[in-house]
Amino acid sequence: MSGILDLLNSAVGKSLVHGASGQTGQSKSKTSNLLTMALPMLMQAMKRNANSDEGASGIMGALKKHDGSILDNVGDLFSAKNAESVSKDGGKILGHVLGSQQGNIQNALSEKSGIDADSVGQILKMAAPIAMGVLGKKQRQIQADSPSGIEGLLGGFIGKNAGDKDQNFLESILDADGDGSVIDDVAGMVLGKKNSKKDLGGILGGLFGEK
Repeated sequence: MSGILDLLNSAVGKSLVHGASGQTGQSKSKTSNLLTMALPMLMQAMKRNANSDEGASGIMGALKKHDGSILDNVGDLFSAKNAESVSKDGGKILGHVLGSQQGNIQNALSEKSGIDADSVGQILKMAAPIAMGVLGKKQRQIQADSPSGIEGLLGGFIGKNAGDKDQNFLESILDADGDGSVIDDVAGMVLGKKNSKKDLGGILGGLFGEK
């Protein structure tokens, strides 16, 4: 199974980078670097959600609406007639995956990528439907119709691009502080920190705060 970062080296990924760069005025290199961090983060957050039957059912329901057809003409997604609907769909996806911490995650990605938070949000909204389309297409190919199948599907997309060291790091931050929340752990991954939530909050001037 191809990893999610292989997407960026494909024609679809290049169209995504080109379109998102044009929509936000960010350079292609910065946009690509942001997506290199953000796409595995989204897969990791979804994989964590899929650990529960309820979460897996929610993801399966979303994949029914994202069957991969969006990948047929990615360049057209950024036209004036389509960009708004794609962004709206992406906003819904991010809301489900990241919940109330979406803004904090965008700020963390902004801090790491050097792209302003509003542009980060725009790029993520454009990328999310495409990432879901990739998942939906693969789900149909391998007929992953159970919670364990969905979790395995997501794990395959995360792990393919990572070496043993990187993969061990991804696993180590899944719940680094033991509170059962992937959000602050994902933020730690984005920022390249192994600190606890408390230390991370201090580093960012209380950005993430206490629960």
